Amino acid sequence: MTSSPVPAARSQYLLDLLAQIPDPRKRRGRRHPLAGLLAVGVAAVIAGSRSFAAIGQWAADAGPELLAALGAARGPAEESTFRRAFALVSPDVLDRVLGAWLHTRTARVSGRLVIAVDGKAVRGAKNKDGKAPHLVAALAHSIGAVLGQVAVDAKSNEIPAVRDLLKAFADLAGAVITIDALHTQHDTAKAILARHADYVMTVKGNMPALHRQLRKLPWTAVPAVSSVSTDHGRRVRRTIKAALAPAWVEFAGAAQVAQVRRTVTRKGKKTVEVVYLITSSDADPATLAAWVRGHWHIENKLHRANQTLRRLTTLRPRCGYGPRACWAWRQRLSC
Repeated sequence: MTSSPVPAARSQYLLDLLAQIPDPRKRRGRRHPLAGLLAVGVAAVIAGSRSFAAIGQWAADAGPELLAALGAARGPAEESTFRRAFALVSPDVLDRVLGAWLHTRTARVSGRLVIAVDGKAVRGAKNKDGKAPHLVAALAHSIGAVLGQVAVDAKSNEIPAVRDLLKAFADLAGAVITIDALHTQHDTAKAILARHADYVMTVKGNMPALHRQLRKLPWTAVPAVSSVSTDHGRRVRRTIKAALAPAWVEFAGAAQVAQVRRTVTRKGKKTVEVVYLITSSDADPATLAAWVRGHWHIENKLHRANQTLRRLTTLRPRCGYGPRACWAWRQRLSC
Protein backbone atom coordinates (compact mmCIF):
# COMPACT_ATOMS: atom_id res chain seq x y z
CA MET A 1 0.00 0.00 0.00
CA THR A 2 1.48 3.34 -0.99
CA SER A 3 0.67 6.66 0.53
CA SER A 4 -0.54 9.92 -0.95
CA PRO A 5 2.16 12.54 -1.60
CA VAL A 6 3.62 14.05 1.57
CA PRO A 7 3.64 17.87 1.73
CA ALA A 8 7.27 18.99 1.75
CA ALA A 9 6.91 21.45 4.64
CA ARG A 10 5.15 18.93 6.90
CA SER A 11 7.60 16.11 6.15
CA GLN A 12 10.57 18.44 6.71
CA TYR A 13 9.20 19.52 10.09
CA LEU A 14 8.76 15.87 11.06
CA LEU A 15 12.32 15.12 9.94
CA ASP A 16 13.66 18.09 11.92
CA LEU A 17 11.98 16.74 15.05
CA LEU A 18 13.12 13.15 14.47
CA ALA A 19 16.68 14.39 13.87
CA GLN A 20 16.75 15.47 17.53
CA ILE A 21 16.61 11.81 18.63
CA PRO A 22 20.13 10.56 19.42
CA ASP A 23 21.27 7.75 17.13
CA PRO A 24 22.18 4.78 19.38
CA ARG A 25 23.49 2.66 16.51
CA LYS A 26 27.17 1.88 16.01
CA ARG A 27 28.81 4.17 13.47
CA ARG A 28 30.21 1.30 11.46
CA GLY A 29 27.79 -0.05 8.89
CA ARG A 30 25.26 2.77 9.01
CA ARG A 31 23.65 3.18 5.60
CA HIS A 32 20.36 4.93 6.37
CA PRO A 33 19.96 8.00 8.61
CA LEU A 34 17.96 7.29 11.74
CA ALA A 35 15.52 10.17 11.14
CA GLY A 36 14.72 8.78 7.68
CA LEU A 37 14.10 5.27 9.03
CA LEU A 38 11.80 6.59 11.75
CA ALA A 39 9.94 8.88 9.32
CA VAL A 40 9.31 6.00 6.92
CA GLY A 41 8.13 3.89 9.84
CA VAL A 42 5.74 6.62 10.97
CA ALA A 43 4.34 7.03 7.44
CA ALA A 44 3.92 3.27 7.06
CA VAL A 45 2.08 2.96 10.38
CA ILE A 46 -0.23 5.85 9.48
CA ALA A 47 -0.92 4.04 6.19
CA GLY A 48 -1.97 0.92 8.11
CA SER A 49 1.20 -1.10 8.75
CA ARG A 50 1.17 -2.99 12.03
CA SER A 51 4.42 -5.00 11.89
CA PHE A 52 8.02 -4.61 10.76
CA ALA A 53 7.35 -6.88 7.80
CA ALA A 54 4.52 -4.57 6.72
CA ILE A 55 6.71 -1.48 7.18
CA GLY A 56 9.44 -3.05 5.03
CA GLN A 57 6.90 -3.90 2.32
CA TRP A 58 5.42 -0.39 2.43
CA ALA A 59 8.87 1.13 2.03
CA ALA A 60 9.64 -1.17 -0.92
CA ASP A 61 6.43 -0.05 -2.66
CA ALA A 62 6.61 3.64 -1.77
CA GLY A 63 8.79 4.84 -4.66
CA PRO A 64 11.96 6.97 -4.66
CA GLU A 65 10.22 10.37 -4.57
CA LEU A 66 8.16 9.62 -1.48
CA LEU A 67 11.13 8.00 0.28
CA ALA A 68 13.28 11.04 -0.51
CA ALA A 69 10.60 13.34 0.97
CA LEU A 70 10.75 11.22 4.13
CA GLY A 71 14.52 11.50 4.40
CA ALA A 72 15.32 8.06 2.96
CA ALA A 73 17.08 9.15 -0.21
CA ARG A 74 19.19 5.98 -0.31
CA GLY A 75 16.20 3.80 -1.08
CA PRO A 76 14.08 1.38 0.96
CA ALA A 77 15.64 -0.33 3.95
CA GLU A 78 15.23 -3.99 4.85
CA GLU A 79 12.78 -5.15 7.48
CA SER A 80 15.63 -6.03 9.86
CA THR A 81 17.01 -2.49 9.57
CA PHE A 82 13.71 -1.02 10.72
CA ARG A 83 13.53 -3.60 13.49
CA ARG A 84 16.95 -2.75 14.89
CA ALA A 85 16.43 0.99 14.63
CA PHE A 86 13.12 0.96 16.48
CA ALA A 87 14.45 -1.49 19.07
CA LEU A 88 17.24 0.88 20.02
CA VAL A 89 15.21 4.08 20.20
CA SER A 90 13.68 5.09 23.53
CA PRO A 91 9.86 4.80 23.35
CA ASP A 92 9.46 7.80 25.65
CA VAL A 93 11.65 10.02 23.46
CA LEU A 94 9.79 8.91 20.32
CA ASP A 95 6.46 9.62 22.06
CA ARG A 96 7.49 13.18 22.87
CA VAL A 97 8.73 13.89 19.36
CA LEU A 98 5.63 12.51 17.65
CA GLY A 99 3.40 14.26 20.16
CA ALA A 100 5.02 17.60 19.27
CA TRP A 101 4.48 16.90 15.57
CA LEU A 102 0.84 15.85 15.99
CA HIS A 103 0.12 18.86 18.20
CA THR A 104 0.68 21.10 15.17
CA ARG A 105 -2.10 19.26 13.30
CA THR A 106 -4.80 19.59 15.95
CA ALA A 107 -7.95 21.62 15.31
CA ARG A 108 -10.55 23.23 17.55
CA VAL A 109 -13.80 21.59 18.65
CA SER A 110 -16.51 24.17 19.36
CA GLY A 111 -13.79 26.81 19.59
CA ARG A 112 -11.55 24.97 22.09
CA LEU A 113 -8.66 22.54 21.93
CA VAL A 114 -10.19 19.39 23.46
CA ILE A 115 -7.97 16.57 24.73
CA ALA A 116 -9.19 13.19 25.97
CA VAL A 117 -7.19 11.33 28.62
CA ASP A 118 -7.59 7.58 28.82
CA GLY A 119 -5.60 4.47 29.72
CA LYS A 120 -5.20 1.27 27.73
CA ALA A 121 -3.07 -1.86 27.66
CA VAL A 122 -0.91 -2.17 24.53
CA ARG A 123 -1.93 -5.51 23.09
CA GLY A 124 0.73 -7.40 21.18
CA ALA A 125 3.66 -6.04 23.19
CA LYS A 126 3.80 -8.37 26.18
CA ASN A 127 7.01 -8.51 28.18
CA LYS A 128 8.83 -11.62 29.30
CA ASP A 129 6.42 -11.97 32.23
CA GLY A 130 3.47 -12.09 29.84
CA LYS A 131 2.15 -8.67 30.84
CA ALA A 132 1.23 -6.01 28.30
CA PRO A 133 2.48 -2.44 28.94
CA HIS A 134 -0.21 -0.09 30.23
CA LEU A 135 -0.22 3.46 28.91
CA VAL A 136 -2.06 6.63 29.83
CA ALA A 137 -2.53 8.67 26.67
CA ALA A 138 -3.71 12.14 25.73
CA LEU A 139 -5.64 12.25 22.45
CA ALA A 140 -6.81 15.19 20.37
CA HIS A 141 -10.55 15.03 19.72
CA SER A 142 -10.19 16.72 16.35
CA ILE A 143 -7.82 14.20 14.73
CA GLY A 144 -8.10 11.14 16.98
CA ALA A 145 -4.32 10.91 17.40
CA VAL A 146 -2.16 10.46 20.49
CA LEU A 147 -0.42 13.71 21.49
CA GLY A 148 1.45 12.16 24.40
CA GLN A 149 1.52 9.10 26.61
CA VAL A 150 3.27 7.70 29.66
CA ALA A 151 3.77 4.10 30.70
CA VAL A 152 2.52 2.91 34.09
CA ASP A 153 3.25 -0.28 35.99
CA ALA A 154 -0.37 -1.09 36.81
CA LYS A 155 -3.86 0.27 36.34
CA SER A 156 -3.85 1.55 39.91
CA ASN A 157 -0.94 3.85 39.02
CA GLU A 158 -2.87 5.58 36.24
CA ILE A 159 -4.20 8.30 38.54
CA PRO A 160 -0.88 10.06 39.33
CA ALA A 161 0.33 9.29 35.79
CA VAL A 162 -2.34 11.62 34.38
CA ARG A 163 -0.86 14.55 36.24
CA ASP A 164 2.63 13.64 35.00
CA LEU A 165 1.28 13.44 31.46
CA LEU A 166 -0.28 16.91 31.66
CA LYS A 167 3.04 18.38 32.79
CA ALA A 168 4.58 17.34 29.48
CA PHE A 169 2.46 19.87 27.55
CA ALA A 170 4.07 23.28 27.27
CA ASP A 171 0.78 25.17 26.97
CA LEU A 172 -2.72 24.04 27.93
CA ALA A 173 -4.23 27.47 28.44
CA GLY A 174 -7.81 27.49 27.17
CA ALA A 175 -7.89 23.75 26.50
CA VAL A 176 -10.57 21.32 27.69
CA ILE A 177 -9.52 17.99 29.21
CA THR A 178 -12.13 15.20 29.11
CA ILE A 179 -11.51 12.41 31.59
CA ASP A 180 -13.19 9.10 32.38
CA ALA A 181 -14.46 8.08 35.80
CA LEU A 182 -11.20 6.50 37.01
CA HIS A 183 -9.45 9.86 36.85
CA THR A 184 -12.19 11.95 38.43
CA GLN A 185 -9.96 13.04 41.31
CA HIS A 186 -9.68 16.27 43.28
CA ASP A 187 -5.91 16.55 42.71
CA THR A 188 -6.33 16.02 38.97
CA ALA A 189 -8.96 18.78 38.81
CA LYS A 190 -6.60 21.15 40.62
CA ALA A 191 -3.72 20.22 38.29
CA ILE A 192 -5.85 20.99 35.22
CA LEU A 193 -7.03 24.33 36.60
CA ALA A 194 -3.44 25.23 37.46
CA ARG A 195 -2.64 24.93 33.75
CA HIS A 196 -5.47 27.40 32.97
CA ALA A 197 -7.52 24.66 31.31
CA ASP A 198 -11.01 23.28 31.97
CA TYR A 199 -12.01 19.74 32.87
CA VAL A 200 -14.99 17.54 32.02
CA MET A 201 -15.03 14.63 34.46
CA THR A 202 -17.30 11.58 34.53
CA VAL A 203 -18.85 10.43 37.80
CA LYS A 204 -19.82 6.77 38.09
CA GLY A 205 -20.03 4.16 40.81
CA ASN A 206 -16.38 4.59 41.82
CA MET A 207 -17.52 7.71 43.74
CA PRO A 208 -20.75 6.31 45.22
CA ALA A 209 -21.66 9.23 47.51
CA LEU A 210 -21.21 11.88 44.83
CA HIS A 211 -22.92 9.70 42.22
CA ARG A 212 -25.90 9.22 44.56
CA GLN A 213 -26.19 12.96 45.19
CA LEU A 214 -26.04 13.81 41.50
CA ARG A 215 -28.65 11.18 40.65
CA LYS A 216 -31.08 12.68 43.19
CA LEU A 217 -31.01 16.15 41.64
CA PRO A 218 -34.39 17.23 40.11
CA TRP A 219 -33.35 16.48 36.53
CA THR A 220 -36.96 16.31 35.34
CA ALA A 221 -37.15 20.10 35.78
CA VAL A 222 -33.99 20.75 33.76
CA PRO A 223 -34.34 21.46 30.00
CA ALA A 224 -32.86 18.78 27.78
CA VAL A 225 -30.83 18.97 24.56
CA SER A 226 -31.05 15.87 22.36
CA SER A 227 -29.48 14.57 19.17
CA VAL A 228 -30.07 11.40 17.15
CA SER A 229 -27.65 9.51 14.93
CA THR A 230 -28.04 6.36 12.87
CA ASP A 231 -25.07 4.24 11.85
CA HIS A 232 -23.89 0.61 11.83
CA GLY A 233 -27.46 -0.65 12.05
CA ARG A 234 -28.26 1.18 15.26
CA ARG A 235 -30.09 4.32 16.34
CA VAL A 236 -28.56 6.40 19.13
CA ARG A 237 -30.31 9.19 20.98
CA ARG A 238 -28.10 11.32 23.22
CA THR A 239 -29.73 13.63 25.76
CA ILE A 240 -27.89 16.03 28.02
CA LYS A 241 -29.16 18.21 30.87
CA ALA A 242 -26.85 20.73 32.51
CA ALA A 243 -27.27 22.81 35.69
CA LEU A 244 -25.16 25.01 37.94
CA ALA A 245 -22.99 22.99 40.30
CA PRO A 246 -24.48 22.76 43.82
CA ALA A 247 -22.40 23.98 46.74
CA TRP A 248 -21.85 20.42 47.97
CA VAL A 249 -19.80 19.56 44.86
CA GLU A 250 -16.37 20.01 46.38
CA PHE A 251 -14.30 19.78 43.20
CA ALA A 252 -12.16 22.87 42.68
CA GLY A 253 -13.59 25.18 40.04
CA ALA A 254 -16.75 23.12 39.45
CA ALA A 255 -19.15 25.31 37.46
CA GLN A 256 -21.73 22.85 36.16
CA VAL A 257 -23.03 19.33 36.62
CA ALA A 258 -24.75 17.38 33.87
CA GLN A 259 -26.71 14.23 33.20
CA VAL A 260 -26.04 12.41 29.94
CA ARG A 261 -28.44 9.72 28.77
CA ARG A 262 -27.46 7.51 25.84
CA THR A 263 -30.21 5.31 24.38
CA VAL A 264 -29.15 2.76 21.77
CA THR A 265 -31.68 0.81 19.71
CA ARG A 266 -30.41 -2.13 17.66
CA LYS A 267 -32.68 -4.71 16.06
CA GLY A 268 -35.55 -3.63 18.28
CA LYS A 269 -33.53 -4.02 21.47
CA LYS A 270 -33.01 -0.86 23.52
CA THR A 271 -30.22 -0.18 26.01
CA VAL A 272 -29.88 2.93 28.16
CA GLU A 273 -26.73 4.30 29.80
CA VAL A 274 -26.82 7.28 32.16
CA VAL A 275 -23.69 9.03 33.40
CA TYR A 276 -23.12 12.24 35.35
CA LEU A 277 -20.52 14.92 34.73
CA ILE A 278 -18.72 17.66 36.61
CA THR A 279 -17.10 20.43 34.61
CA SER A 280 -15.29 23.67 35.31
CA SER A 281 -16.54 25.09 32.01
CA ASP A 282 -19.63 27.25 31.57
CA ALA A 283 -20.20 25.92 28.02
CA ASP A 284 -23.76 25.49 26.80
CA PRO A 285 -25.28 21.96 26.89
CA ALA A 286 -24.86 21.37 23.12
CA THR A 287 -21.14 22.17 23.28
CA LEU A 288 -20.70 20.07 26.40
CA ALA A 289 -22.48 17.19 24.65
CA ALA A 290 -20.08 17.45 21.70
CA TRP A 291 -17.10 17.20 24.03
CA VAL A 292 -18.56 14.20 25.84
CA ARG A 293 -19.42 12.42 22.61
CA GLY A 294 -15.91 13.12 21.36
CA HIS A 295 -14.46 11.45 24.43
CA TRP A 296 -16.58 8.31 24.00
CA HIS A 297 -15.68 8.21 20.33
CA ILE A 298 -11.98 8.74 20.94
CA GLU A 299 -11.71 5.79 23.33
CA ASN A 300 -12.25 3.48 20.36
CA LYS A 301 -9.37 5.15 18.49
CA LEU A 302 -6.72 4.95 21.17
CA HIS A 303 -4.65 2.26 19.42
CA ARG A 304 -3.38 4.39 16.55
CA ALA A 305 -0.04 5.62 15.22
CA ASN A 306 1.73 6.38 18.49
CA GLN A 307 0.32 3.25 20.13
CA THR A 308 1.56 1.04 17.31
CA LEU A 309 4.99 2.66 17.32
CA ARG A 310 5.21 2.19 21.09
CA ARG A 311 4.38 -1.48 20.59
CA LEU A 312 7.06 -1.84 17.91
CA THR A 313 9.71 -0.32 20.18
CA THR A 314 8.86 -2.74 23.02
CA LEU A 315 8.52 -6.02 21.13
CA ARG A 316 10.67 -8.98 22.16
CA PRO A 317 12.10 -11.73 19.92
CA ARG A 318 9.81 -14.36 21.40
CA CYS A 319 6.77 -12.67 19.85
CA GLY A 320 6.86 -14.94 16.80
CA TYR A 321 9.10 -13.32 14.21
CA GLY A 322 11.29 -16.40 13.67
CA PRO A 323 14.92 -17.33 14.38
CA ARG A 324 16.43 -14.95 11.81
CA ALA A 325 14.79 -11.94 13.41
CA CYS A 326 15.87 -13.18 16.84
CA TRP A 327 19.44 -13.48 15.63
CA ALA A 328 19.34 -9.92 14.30
CA TRP A 329 18.00 -8.71 17.64
CA ARG A 330 20.74 -10.42 19.63
CA GLN A 331 23.43 -8.70 17.62
CA ARG A 332 22.31 -5.44 19.20
CA LEU A 333 20.56 -6.21 22.48
CA SER A 334 20.65 -8.92 25.10
CA CYS A 335 17.46 -10.92 25.19
